[in-house]
Amino acid sequence: MLRNSLRPSLTMLAVLLVFALSACVPRQLLVNGAAEALTAQSQAEEEDIGLAREASAFYLKLSESLLRQSPGHLALAESVASGFTQYAYAFVASDAERMMNTDAKAAHLLNERARRLYLRAHRHAMAALAKSNPGLMATLAKPSATELLLLKPDQVGVAYWAAASWGAYIALSKDDPDAVADLPLAVRLAEGVWRTSPNFGQGAAASLMGQFEASRPGGTMAKAAAYFDEAIAAGGGQNPGPYVAKAESIAQAAGDRPAFEALLQQALAVSAKRTDLSSQIMRQRAQWLLDTVDDLF
Repeated sequence: MLRNSLRPSLTMLAVLLVFALSACVPRQLLVNGAAEALTAQSQAEEEDIGLAREASAFYLKLSESLLRQSPGHLALAESVASGFTQYAYAFVASDAERMMNTDAKAAHLLNERARRLYLRAHRHAMAALAKSNPGLMATLAKPSATELLLLKPDQVGVAYWAAASWGAYIALSKDDPDAVADLPLAVRLAEGVWRTSPNFGQGAAASLMGQFEASRPGGTMAKAAAYFDEAIAAGGGQNPGPYVAKAESIAQAAGDRPAFEALLQQALAVSAKRTDLSSQIMRQRAQWLLDTVDDLF
């Protein structure tokens, strides 16, 4: 999931050299150049989860500081929002789940941290979107938003992470009526991404729609399952994420243990053929869910 570089120190050195050797160049050009370099660097996949976790904090802080200097940089905003969202999911919220039965207080504190990180990701993404699309929030407030919302190709990625982090934040804020009240807006934004680019992220857009459909008031499991099947097809059956999402959102909710285990076994089989970090994180989660299946059913 995390697309963080293992070589943040080299990136920082390059940035410092650029600043040192280009004093006559306008500051904003330097910031934009550094932002583009970091964005490109963030696309490098790391196979080792532990190394990615150790490198993430430095990379995220550096990227965030540059984004604040250049808030309209959509590619950097996408990188920052995705980084904070995935870090919160893979390394904070997941830890909270694992210790919920042994240390509820520590788990609660971790969930609060994950909630703040999701909100941080969401605010960065929405700020960049609002800068490039000033009427976005007004459009999302309308029930017909999905018909009115027009996303440009360079807005799709940051809009996806804005919606994904928003949904994750809301899921951990069920005791906050104001946060929960924003769920329809998050769903509309996600649907705008899906309508604009249904195959985005090898099925990530469709999978997000499935998760929203399964959890929102008035949503149906049949429609959610259709979204997940679309996501699996969009990834050519080789993306483990939709299998895990379908297992948790559909099979577990229906109390269907055989289907739950079958989907997770598919996720394990698919992820075993891939070395990218996203697949390894999904593999780790699928295995943990199988290991704790007796507690879930």
